[in-house]
Amino acid sequence: MPSYHEVMTTDLSTLTTAAQKWDGMAEDLHDNVETSYRDDVHGISLGGPVWNGLSANAANARFDVTLKEIQAAQTEAKAVASLLRDAHTRFVDLKARVERARDDAIEAGMKVSDQGVCHFDFSKVSQQEAFAIHHDPDLPETERSWTAHIDAALRAVADADEGVKIALNAVAKDSDPLHGMPGGFNAGAKGDVESYEEDAIEDIARRVADGKKVSAEEMEQLQRALRDNRGDKAFSQELLHDLGPQATIRLGNELNDRFQDADGAQRLQLAEMEKNLANSMATATAVPGSVKDMPPGSPAFAAWVNSRDGAFYREWTEGMKKEGTKNFGPNTNPLYGYQSYVSLMQHADQDFDDQFLYDLGDQTIQAEKDHPGIFTMWGPGHKGVETDAVDGALDLMSRNPDAATAFFDPKGNGSGSDHVGNDHLKYLAGSGDGAREWPKNTITGISVTNLDDPTSRIGLGRALEAATTGHEPLHEGEPGGKPSSHTAAQARVMQATINILDDGAGGEDVHANLRRPLGHAMADYAADNHNILAENGTKYGSPEGKGEIWTDGDKAGITVGKDSLMRVMRGLSADDQTYALLQDTQRHYAMDQLTHAPDSGGTGNDAWKNPARDLGAVTGAMNSIGSDVILDERDGKIGAVNDMARYAYHFAGAPVTGLPVFGDTTQRLIDAATYEWSKDVAEAASSQAQEKDSAHYASGINGTYDMIDRWAEERGVDTHDETNSEHDPNWDAWQAMRDEAKQSYGASRGDAAVYLGWE
Repeated sequence: MPSYHEVMTTDLSTLTTAAQKWDGMAEDLHDNVETSYRDDVHGISLGGPVWNGLSANAANARFDVTLKEIQAAQTEAKAVASLLRDAHTRFVDLKARVERARDDAIEAGMKVSDQGVCHFDFSKVSQQEAFAIHHDPDLPETERSWTAHIDAALRAVADADEGVKIALNAVAKDSDPLHGMPGGFNAGAKGDVESYEEDAIEDIARRVADGKKVSAEEMEQLQRALRDNRGDKAFSQELLHDLGPQATIRLGNELNDRFQDADGAQRLQLAEMEKNLANSMATATAVPGSVKDMPPGSPAFAAWVNSRDGAFYREWTEGMKKEGTKNFGPNTNPLYGYQSYVSLMQHADQDFDDQFLYDLGDQTIQAEKDHPGIFTMWGPGHKGVETDAVDGALDLMSRNPDAATAFFDPKGNGSGSDHVGNDHLKYLAGSGDGAREWPKNTITGISVTNLDDPTSRIGLGRALEAATTGHEPLHEGEPGGKPSSHTAAQARVMQATINILDDGAGGEDVHANLRRPLGHAMADYAADNHNILAENGTKYGSPEGKGEIWTDGDKAGITVGKDSLMRVMRGLSADDQTYALLQDTQRHYAMDQLTHAPDSGGTGNDAWKNPARDLGAVTGAMNSIGSDVILDERDGKIGAVNDMARYAYHFAGAPVTGLPVFGDTTQRLIDAATYEWSKDVAEAASSQAQEKDSAHYASGINGTYDMIDRWAEERGVDTHDETNSEHDPNWDAWQAMRDEAKQSYGASRGDAAVYLGWE
């Protein structure tokens, strides 16, 4: 591996200088050597008055060989020149990456040695700062991380250097012994480094795919070539074309099997190879344009597929359709091509193209329709393999939110003659006629037992979260973004998802693996949820809702009915953490709206009463949902809501997964509210039976009062002055807020009684 010093000091211009000399050599061979030889030597053996007979014929055969060698030498010289220029281009780019890595380290306060080792530069800080940094226990690890950052850039140079070495060794080897003389110049010399790298590893890859023994050195060569060329489209397409879908599937299976049995450094090596083989697949299958403009199935997409540029994509996908439904495993525990294919793709750490993912989703769905039960898990299945290729393809879409949105958008994609509709959302998220029957886990023995697959719909949930929010699925502890509107396509997917889940008023029954990702998505629509639950504004049409989303320029949002929204929220809230997220989100948003109210209550106190009314309506709805969860569970009622409360505080301040980011004032007021919302939910649940005969549902409102009190105190109201002895007009406005909130709270809980089937 070249050292940092070598990379930074090597004069790369010598490569182009050498390339010029090789081009000059080819030119001289053509203009001088070949011309002279053809005229003065080869020509005299062609018959005529000078030389005829057997000896002339014998000489001519030999002279032909020499002439071909002179011509092959020109080809080889030009190829070497091209390889050197290719190497120069690559090395200039990679050296610049090393320089950027060095600059990053220096900007972070590091000093970089001639060997690329990083240490903190204490000359740039004060003595007091230097003392503190010296005693920071994390300093050594910080320094090592910056050294590793530079090493990663150096590794890319080393990979490229090895590739150039392979190409220069190969270009000088005679690729056709029947052309000229055996072991002569290379008449088939190529001027592309990546092409020689692909030639070098194809045989290794095939032997691995066949389960044959491959040396450690060869595995390292395969590992390096895949790592070095993962983003090179020409290399990736040539490798996959030469292997073909069948060998690629078998290669992925073999790498997975070896990974399951390996440990230590070998396990890391195999994981990297799987990742970069998948990255090469992502690079090779990229399609120009966007799925929104040129969706698969459109004339424009078909025209590209049938063009010269789309030749690889056409051949690859058609081949995969054939291999995807073939069994690569035993009959008692089949392993179909699409299962292996999608599983290999999931190792990539770069996104797949949106049109390719759309196409893959359609392919796997069609494969299942044509071969019912193809994605059933038999017994233990295959470790490391995604049994349900449809769900696996959806998981891949979740990493490319635009692809997920396009795949689920009920309006379809493309315009004019290129418009292509779809019913993917209804088919995958719906139930009953026309909806997908999700695969089971089949156990065979004395009898056949069908069990629910515990991983079922994980990919669907993640894809829906991405499709409705525009961001990848959130990780544990990761907060959501600031509440805002969405694109029209994202809002259409969210609206349709809620309506499909609530088809036949069945929104309270949401599959367990959909609850958290859809909870994250629902929290992202905090503003719309707030206005629907509070029945605000004509654009939402609440409580009935509207058939179409609302749009305003490039902004859009949902307009579902209040009943559907509450039922689906209830279905998602069967998961304690999801309920806590939704409860916290709506409380935060309602309080955030209060912070925008003017400094005084205004005429009739409406300026303060209106946001208080909304707050009461929202907390009434959310408390009703929580109490319904407890009553449905029956066992451990109060224990369940206490679990939710612990999640809401999430280990003393750690972020709640998916909770939108609100302003500092809102957070301060929420923190100041001392009444835990879980007490409200527990009280609402405990009183629900008695409330059935009541004209309103007031239990559990104390937390709402507490938030209003904290907000009023922030505005200077003395909430402890029970008689308003100071005659503060805002004191009256504060009391009006509490009254207004109580009415809307009770009305919202009354709606819940109808929507959730209490009466």
